[in-house]
Amino acid sequence: MLALTRASAFRVLVLTALLPPPRCAQDPGMVHYIYQRFQVLEQGLQKCTQATRAYIQEFQEFSKNISTLLGRCQSHTSEYKSAVHNLALRVERAQREIDYLEYLREADACVESEDKTLAENLIQDAEEKKKIRTLLNASCDNMLMGIKSLKIVKKTVDTDGSWMKDAAGDSPKVYFFPGPRSNTVWEFANMRAFTEDSTKPGPRKLILTHSWQGTGQVIYQGFLFFHNHGTPNEIVKYNLHKRSLEDRMLLSGGVGRAPVYQHSAATYIDLAVDEHGLWAIHSGPGIQGHLVLTKIAADTLGVEHSWDTPCRSQDAEASFLVCGVLYVVYSSGGHGPHRITCVYDPLGTVTEDSLPSLFFPRRPRSHSVIHYNPRDKQLYAWNDGNQIIYRLQTKRKQPLE
Repeated sequence: MLALTRASAFRVLVLTALLPPPRCAQDPGMVHYIYQRFQVLEQGLQKCTQATRAYIQEFQEFSKNISTLLGRCQSHTSEYKSAVHNLALRVERAQREIDYLEYLREADACVESEDKTLAENLIQDAEEKKKIRTLLNASCDNMLMGIKSLKIVKKTVDTDGSWMKDAAGDSPKVYFFPGPRSNTVWEFANMRAFTEDSTKPGPRKLILTHSWQGTGQVIYQGFLFFHNHGTPNEIVKYNLHKRSLEDRMLLSGGVGRAPVYQHSAATYIDLAVDEHGLWAIHSGPGIQGHLVLTKIAADTLGVEHSWDTPCRSQDAEASFLVCGVLYVVYSSGGHGPHRITCVYDPLGTVTEDSLPSLFFPRRPRSHSVIHYNPRDKQLYAWNDGNQIIYRLQTKRKQPLE
């Protein structure tokens, strides 16, 4: 009804707008035309009203259907949520079972891996022991039992230094290295020329191409081996006959960061020779001041093997090797008594328990060097300017099993 009222009002407005001027209002044809046009408009408005009503009814039915579908969707959604939740629980339970089976499988694999690793370690240990026995296989089975005697062969003004003979061959020459740093070596024809200053001919002065550091130098097979001054870890091989540099090498593993022995502050690498050849003793980083023993091939300057020993650098003053066994000399505060309290044998046949108490004759200061010469089985030492020879008492080692 509201729509019809609005349509009538609209018709009146349109009719008013379309009325001709007063002078034309009495034209019957025009009136009839206008009336027909209003009838057409009224019919159009009725059709529009009917279509609108139809659309409204369809929309209401559509809304009702949508509401019904939404209700069904909500019901289905609850069912789906419940199904998904149950599925998630089943997946979680299955995952726990899979994890447990995986744990059992990994545990079995770990046991197999541990057994395999243990077997590999046993094989490696056996091969390592075999390699060490081959490396240290020499006609030498002596172990130190005591210091028999002391002989002071010379007295000099240098507090620290070293002296020695060639540890291999039959040369009677004696070499004198005064001080912890120098490049001047004195060569004496024999022991008598060294001990008696009036003996002719006099010593020969050798000027090296490099200076040594510390008191750990050795002479072996006609070559001088020493720690090169100004470098932390370089070892120089010098040809004494040709008076020229033969070769050089670098010891790895942080060598040269600390002195080898507490009471020999200038020595960072102590070289040694025994029946097995050339060795180096030094203090390695990361093992709390313990000594490291390294076997060196004298001909190639290649490292053959290295061992971390239980011997401490603290309170140590010197060390030497006899038949592949390291003997470390200790003293309290750098004074006596001087005794061997740590022994390391790479083969494991010699220990402190198998040795008696090993003391050196009391000296006023610590030794700056003690080196073993396998030719005459004696120790060549330097103590407070005194050049000393120690004669040793030995016995045979226990045979290897």
